[in-house]
Amino acid sequence: MRIVGPTLAAVAPCEAVLRSLPDWFGIEEALLMYARDTATLPTFALANDAHGAEHADTAENTAPRIIGFVTLQQHFPAAWEVHCIAIHADARGQGHGRALMAHAERWLLDSGARWLQVKTLAAASGSAEYAETRAFYERLGYEPLEVFPELWSPNNPCLQMVKAR
Repeated sequence: MRIVGPTLAAVAPCEAVLRSLPDWFGIEEALLMYARDTATLPTFALANDAHGAEHADTAENTAPRIIGFVTLQQHFPAAWEVHCIAIHADARGQGHGRALMAHAERWLLDSGARWLQVKTLAAASGSAEYAETRAFYERLGYEPLEVFPELWSPNNPCLQMVKAR
């Protein structure tokens, strides 16, 4: 496997990754936005080059399979956000998210970033899936900064987590 990016022309494969995770990406409008944004925002993807190797007779089967991706958004010269990260349901728990984030953070440091934030569903939501997400970010050194109870909607309280470099 290899990490490709930050320019990625793989909207459909990234959408397929998102669709494999309905407990995280169950709002259709948001799912489609995240998929589209992979074409315009800096995006890194973990590609499995072995996909389709035994079917090398067609171009479609020889394209690398996207296992997961992370999309970044710049707000100010030194301030960036993890816009979206997703690892295909079949590949979760194998360190792929950690590898993508480490790669993205190295790229951001080289680009002059000093602050990185992520917005995720706050604990008040009661979501077990997003408890996993918050724990993932905490393991990577992100700390809770503020909860915005109605940024997204009253049913989706937003937690802002930050990491300084």
